[in-house]
Amino acid sequence: MRTSEKPASRVPLNAERPGSASSLSGPASRKLPVPPRERKPALAALAVLLILGGALATTLLVMRSGDRVSAIVISQQVGAGQPFTEAVMREAQIADTGVGYVAWADRALVARNFARVTLLPGTLLTRDMVVSASRELGPGKAQVGLSLKPGQMPGTLERGDRVQVIYVPSRGGGGNATSRVLAPNALVHQVGGSGQTQGRSSGLVTVIVDSSISPTVAAYASSGEIALAELPGAR
Repeated sequence: MRTSEKPASRVPLNAERPGSASSLSGPASRKLPVPPRERKPALAALAVLLILGGALATTLLVMRSGDRVSAIVISQQVGAGQPFTEAVMREAQIADTGVGYVAWADRALVARNFARVTLLPGTLLTRDMVVSASRELGPGKAQVGLSLKPGQMPGTLERGDRVQVIYVPSRGGGGNATSRVLAPNALVHQVGGSGQTQGRSSGLVTVIVDSSISPTVAAYASSGEIALAELPGAR
């Protein structure tokens, strides 16, 4: 028994299938317009300039880092208002960064001036740190030499430190005498004679105080009734 098969109906290639995109009509089949991309030549030029400027600055720093200059570095502490000496200065070779460091060739000129602030060892000297006149050694000030015993001064005292000058009455004095501060913020002008080590061992110290109290300090120092207290935070 034969079965006859019906040939499959052929669909034209160009026929539209249901649900296909080409069969959509109306607003759903329309694409949204894309706005044209705006070009900003000014921003692009600015970016290029920034890149070139950064590269130029880096090149200049690298080139200048190879240039060395001879400057003054402080080798010993110099208190505010104290005169510079060539003994507290040494030469240092540093990169030329444009900072106004004092040249080593000007050390003789610096030695005729004074420190504006307290300078610690290792400080590179700038012109702002140097003044031509000292308030510590000017009118109204006096230098008083002290010969102190062990226990009357700190063992670490150095030139340029700030101290309190204290009257400490002796035990043989009157019972009503009490300790008091004669100079609340005096400058240590010198420790010892020829060196700091000798000064600590001998107890020789020169302080700068107001001339109005210098006679009192000298009188009490002669009787061994003066002590010094260091003020590290007063530099």
